[in-house]
Amino acid sequence: MTENLRPSGAHSTDQDPTPYTSPYAYDGTAHTGTAGGYPPPPPYAPTSRRRAKRPVALLAAVALAAGVIGGGTATLVGQLNGGDSGAPGSGGAVNGTTVSQSSKGTVSGVAEAVSPAIVEIGAASSAGRSTGSGVVITGDGEIVTNNHVISGAQQIQVTLSTGKTYTADVVGTDPDKDLALIKLRNASGLKTAALGDSSQVKVGDQVVAIGSPEGLTGTVTSGIVSALDRDVTVAKDDSGSSGQGQGQERQGGGQQWPFEFGGQQFNGDTGEETTTYKALQTDASLNPGNSGGALINMDGEIIGINSAMYAPSSSASGSGSAAGSVGLGFAIPVNTLKADLDTLRAGDGS
Repeated sequence: MTENLRPSGAHSTDQDPTPYTSPYAYDGTAHTGTAGGYPPPPPYAPTSRRRAKRPVALLAAVALAAGVIGGGTATLVGQLNGGDSGAPGSGGAVNGTTVSQSSKGTVSGVAEAVSPAIVEIGAASSAGRSTGSGVVITGDGEIVTNNHVISGAQQIQVTLSTGKTYTADVVGTDPDKDLALIKLRNASGLKTAALGDSSQVKVGDQVVAIGSPEGLTGTVTSGIVSALDRDVTVAKDDSGSSGQGQGQERQGGGQQWPFEFGGQQFNGDTGEETTTYKALQTDASLNPGNSGGALINMDGEIIGINSAMYAPSSSASGSGSAAGSVGLGFAIPVNTLKADLDTLRAGDGS
């Protein structure tokens, strides 16, 4: 006779008259399976439980996969739409105008976004009146320009893109960097420009220049960055050897801001007191009056302050007037400006 071994607590069979015993008695002893006891579970119960779990697990797996695919799709759509709020230029340390997503990367989009922050500067001195440009960097009227645009000025008048005019005062100048900071009187709520990062600029990058060449306010030109780190030498002030205020660009006068590059002088004599800085070179058309205006990347960020341009004299006219731009313009990198802002605001460089 074969002995039938069952573990403790196993359910009884039809051939086994032994009552069902539960191991979970509250008094520490097993209870006998009587009519009020625990009936044995049906033989198919374990199989039923296993089958019930499979659809649940399958649904969970499908939901997980859908979540992964959905998240990836959302990320891709966000990237295609430029929706990454942490991307450079989307906000952060420097506030200012931004190019709309639909116009991003276009000259018209950059012009529309940034033009309200570019102004025309008229500087009157004993030598006459000069015209330059400037960039609004605060809503209450702080404007960055070239030192040579306002050097020696007795009165400064600024015209916004809307045509509204203000009187401005010089806050600080830095002749060594050819930078100056002026401030409008009683201004508020102005459109401001966003300052970018000139260390990220590469040769071949598309750029837009906005300024007031020959007093033509809000003129927009475009081109590329044609070289980096050009050593450009300019006069520290408007006391060039001619003694005629040649440091200032005179509207319609044909005079250019003189500078030196590669051992040669262009647009006149730079005088005895000069300074040299590293500049961005661009083929965007620059003309007298563009000095102090903005060189802008295609995200609408200021990457340079236009400062010098080469225009060969027109010998045919015999009048000494300058020909138009030949695609050799130079801009002070915006990182130089950002590093100098505290000095300009304190007036320490004046």
